[in-house]
Amino acid sequence: MGKTVETSLDALRNSRYPGRGIIIGRTPDARHFVQVYWIMGRSAGSRNRVFVAENETVRTRAFDESALENPNLVVYTPIRVLKARHIVSNGDHTDTIFDAIQDGGSFESALNTRTFEPDPPIFTPRIAGIVDFDDTGAAYRIAILKAIAGSSGSASRQYFSYETAIPGIGHCITTYRDDGDPPPAFTGEPYALELHDDIDANRDSFWELLDEANRVSLLVKFIDAASGNSDLRIVNKYR
Repeated sequence: MGKTVETSLDALRNSRYPGRGIIIGRTPDARHFVQVYWIMGRSAGSRNRVFVAENETVRTRAFDESALENPNLVVYTPIRVLKARHIVSNGDHTDTIFDAIQDGGSFESALNTRTFEPDPPIFTPRIAGIVDFDDTGAAYRIAILKAIAGSSGSASRQYFSYETAIPGIGHCITTYRDDGDPPPAFTGEPYALELHDDIDANRDSFWELLDEANRVSLLVKFIDAASGNSDLRIVNKYR
C-alpha cells in the first residue's frame, strides 16, 4: 500500500465527521467492482436511519418511525440498478440519474439539473457515482454538487471520470472534510483508498474507520466484472 493511500486512510480515520461518503473502485484480484456508501449523523434525526435492501436497490428508512419529523432528506434510495448501470448517491438524485439515463440522458446531464441540498446554512453537497458496463469512456464516474463559499445562489458541479480501474484501489468522496459548525464541504479530488478482495473485509474495515459516535449505516456492493451480477453487505448501528 502506497504512502498516499496510507495518508488517505489516516485522514478518514481521524475525521470525526466526514458526513456521507462514496467509494468506487476494483478489488485487488480485478474480479469485482466495488461501491461503498455510508451515512453519519450528529443530530437525533440524522441518526434515526437504517439501510434496508430490496432486491437490487437499497433504501433508507427511519429506525424509529414515531420520531421521524421530516423525511425529505432522510428517506431516499442510495442504490439503484438500470441494466448494466449501477448508481449510488447520497439523496434522491439517485432517481434523477436513473430517470435521465432511462430517457437517453447521461450521468452528467442528470446532475446538471440538481444542486446541493436545501438545508441552510450547511447546504450539504450532493455526491454520486456510477459503474456503467456500457460506458466505453470510463470504468466509473464520481460527482459532487456543492455551494460556493456557502452561498445558496452559487453552485459548483465537479465530475471525475476514471478511464481505468486500478486493482486494489477505490476513490473516495465525502460530503464534508470534518466536523464544524457548519461542517466544511469536501474539497479537491476524490482520494485513493485500499480495497480488499473479500466483501466482508471491506465492510468491516471501512466501518471501523468511521467515527464510532457518529457512524450510522454502511453498505458495500460487489459487482462481478464478468457477469454484472452483484452482492451486498449492510451494517446498521441501530437494529
